[in-house]
Amino acid sequence: MASTKTNSSEKPQRKRRAKLGSTGEGDYYRIELRPSSDFTFFRNHDVGDKGHLIRVAGKRSSGSWDTVAWLVSKEDAHIEGETLVGDSEDAKQLIESLGSKPKHVKGDIFEAKDRPNIPEKNKPTEAQKKAWAENIKKAQAARWGKKKE
Repeated sequence: MASTKTNSSEKPQRKRRAKLGSTGEGDYYRIELRPSSDFTFFRNHDVGDKGHLIRVAGKRSSGSWDTVAWLVSKEDAHIEGETLVGDSEDAKQLIESLGSKPKHVKGDIFEAKDRPNIPEKNKPTEAQKKAWAENIKKAQAARWGKKKE
């Protein structure tokens, strides 16, 4: 009887699976803000219209949550050169709110920085003060405009 056993030094060849987003064939562009190695648990949040913008949130070992990445539907954005450009209003708003323009890494993957973290001791910022003043003026105008005579 012939043996069908293979030599132990020969390892079977396995086809490795491509990492998500690296081939460019998916339905979403991925904008990575932080390395996923900083997190222990992940959750997806659909933002706005279903299936257009998805926030990938991660939980750190300390228990705090933060945004790891954004998934933007290919219907809502396109690539121009090495950057991602929003087509829909929501995608444009998201890309503008990031701390830097998304730069192409490979496939459907982009890297960007999140909005800058402003320490509490530096708040309120000039922009916040300006917004509060404008809101107060609007409220006063609405109150005086509705006054009964």
